[in-house]
Order: sequence, then C-alpha cells, then structure tokens
Amino acid sequence: MSRLDIEQFICRSDNYGVLIHDPASNCTAAIDAPDALAIEAALRRRGWTLDFIFTTHHHFDHVDGNLALKEKFGLTIIGPEAEKDKIPGIDRTVRDGDTFPFGQFMVNVIATPGHTAGEVSFHIPDAKVVFTGDTLFALGCGRLFEGTPAMMLESLRRLAALPGDTAVYCGHEYTEGNARFALTIDPENATLRERAREIAQLRANDRMTLPSTIALELATNPFLRWHDRNIRDRLGLVGAADEIVFAEIRKQKDIF
Repeated sequence: MSRLDIEQFICRSDNYGVLIHDPASNCTAAIDAPDALAIEAALRRRGWTLDFIFTTHHHFDHVDGNLALKEKFGLTIIGPEAEKDKIPGIDRTVRDGDTFPFGQFMVNVIATPGHTAGEVSFHIPDAKVVFTGDTLFALGCGRLFEGTPAMMLESLRRLAALPGDTAVYCGHEYTEGNARFALTIDPENATLRERAREIAQLRANDRMTLPSTIALELATNPFLRWHDRNIRDRLGLVGAADEIVFAEIRKQKDIF
C-alpha cells in the first residue's frame, strides 16, 4: 500500500485540522480549513507547502481559513457542487461518485448530506482512510441542521459500508461527550464501555481520540447501530423502521 502521511491537530476550540501528504509527489492537502494560522503552523512543523483544500461542507468553522490560505499558497479548493455558492474561494466542484487524483492516490467522493444539504466525504481507498467532516463522528453523527433523518441515515449507511479497517477522521473532538451519551443508549455494550474508559483516559491526558475505524464505529457508535435489538428494546422501538429508530437516537442526543 502506498504511504500517505497524515498530520492531525486541534484548532479553534474543538475542531480537528488535518493535513494529508503524498511523499511520492510532494502534494499536500488540508481537509477543510478551520484556522489558517493553525494550518500554517502544522505545515511548518512538517516542512510541507499546501496545494489543495478539500472542503467537506460550508460551515464557517470548516472554511474560515480558505481565503487566507489560498492567498498565501495559490492552492486549489475542491468542494461540493451543491454548496459552491457558500464556500469561499472554491475552484473545483465535485459530486457523489466523482474521483480525482491526489498525487499517486485517487480520491473518491461520497455524498453524505444530513448535517448540511450538500456535505461530502472524501475516501482514499489505497490509503484506507475516509474524511467524514461533520457527518460521522467518533461515537456520534452531526446534528441535522439542513437535512432529514432519512437523509443522514442513508449517508451513514454509505460510510458504514466501507471496509472495516478504514481509518475515520472527522471534524471535531466530541468523542468524550459522545461516549457519555452512547452509554445511555447502549449500556450493555461491553466494547463501548471499554472504549469509553479509554477515551476518558486519553482526554484526561489531553490526547486526541482520533482516528477511529469503521469497524470500531460499527461496534460502538449508537448512530450506526439502529438495527441492534438491545437498543431498539431500550427505546421501545423493536419493530420500528430504521429511520424511526435513528431519528429517536438523534432526538435524544439533541437534548442530552
């Protein structure tokens, strides 16, 4: 498997900044641009220059650094066609099913609306990694600001279908809070209880909880476990449609 270098760091209050670098071509991309100064500092640490920003969605805390970084590096900003009018400095748009090259890698675009109406995730199969923005979080999923439960459920199904060893990088360090909520939905899940203990220890030492993996999320993330009999029984929704179960979990998280 070809090597993809990944630099992950916290910026703003709880956003993740992520840089990806292909050593073979010396290409570097930022996944979203929450904070230009933090991204520049990370580039200096690694001795990289910036060629691309891959934008997952239009929210301010994901595009705030776009114009400053574009002015400094003359880079190319790639983002979802459905949100092009809301993404500062966008140069190229992508839709579901599109692929484009990044150095020696190919990037697959997966439409994952729900948090926003046009959000996309970026999957790099040869590096076994997916960047899910604010759609899939470690032990959580994004609030439905612009989409419907059915829309988000389908997006999560698509991400859940990726190979289990796919590393998951998302947009925020929400994992500890997500774990506390997950335990209210799935308290009998021993794997979740152990993961929650590990997460609490990581955060107590000011360490990051990402990346996760698709397999770990399938085993512990209540938003990917709408089919689980124990969860359905706890919610009183044993025979309900998947969308109803998912919507109830999301509703409970919104008021948690």
